[in-house]
Amino acid sequence: MKEGSSGRPDEGDTAASCTLPASPLLFTLQSSHEFGARIAAAMGISLAEHEERHFEDGEHKIRSLVNVRNRDVFVIDSLYSDAQQSVNDKLCRLLFFLGSIRDASAARICAVVPYLCYARKDRKTKARDPLTSRYVAAMFEAVGCDRIMTIDVHNLAAFQNAFRSARTEHLEGSMLFAHHILQHFPDTELAVVSPDEGGFKRAEQFREALSHASGQPVRLAMMQKKRSDDVLTHGDLVGDVDGKVAVMIDDMISSGRTLASAAVACRGRGAVQVVAMATHGVFSSDAEAILSSAPIDRLVVTDTIPLKNLSTPFIHKRVVVLETATFFARAIHAVHHGSSIVELNLD
Repeated sequence: MKEGSSGRPDEGDTAASCTLPASPLLFTLQSSHEFGARIAAAMGISLAEHEERHFEDGEHKIRSLVNVRNRDVFVIDSLYSDAQQSVNDKLCRLLFFLGSIRDASAARICAVVPYLCYARKDRKTKARDPLTSRYVAAMFEAVGCDRIMTIDVHNLAAFQNAFRSARTEHLEGSMLFAHHILQHFPDTELAVVSPDEGGFKRAEQFREALSHASGQPVRLAMMQKKRSDDVLTHGDLVGDVDGKVAVMIDDMISSGRTLASAAVACRGRGAVQVVAMATHGVFSSDAEAILSSAPIDRLVVTDTIPLKNLSTPFIHKRVVVLETATFFARAIHAVHHGSSIVELNLD
């Protein structure tokens, strides 16, 4: 990305009267260092230096080692649990670092969170349920975060409404998945399948993207599903998949039960192949056992979460990982220079 041109803050942003330097400052916390390094490489810039210290009592300190005053700052951290840190550990570290950047007089601060924790808990399903996604949004705003960027959040409307002052930048993986399908299944009749009613809008949007990219009509189908106390009750498959490649689309794969049941239904209704696609490969500890016996020919996820709880043979046999670092690099460049995210999502 070209050095030397100046970016300008959006109207109403912090320090909007200042002209921003040509390149933004890009930080990534240790847990997402590899991902952040790929974003920086795609942008043609270096990661800004910072220090992370951990103390014996479990507390920690993170600070920038460069001057951030009047700079456009992007901090990258994907908020998933791993063997080293829980999701709560990562969230606290990110929030504290964002707060320190605000106190150091950054012009604008954007948290780049490929996988946003607690996004699934966005409504009350039982009495006195917490609206955790809104509480997390309030914490980001409390430390002075101006923007938050993520990809394929669980519920887009809830995500956007949870933030009161910070702006939201939502990336969509539809075209990434569409290009993959058209590359590997050219001249094939396709049917996009939503594994449950809640994902119908996502499936319809993906069907439109796939149809637009291929120039051919694509069928749409949906599995009926109900959940109560984590017990799934499946109904019928609504739609035509007979003789077609059934492409199931979801925002994430956790246990895989929903996709496994939908795959069985698709095969039972005559699908010649079943491909399961999801942006976030959470993969709980029992996911491999569930998915190994499912009639799914290919599992396609992105790199927002490193593959965990999956054996190497299973990954080589079934799983394809799509790279998103370049997508995020383009989105960061667009935000910094005031370009359109909408157009980026359609590319």
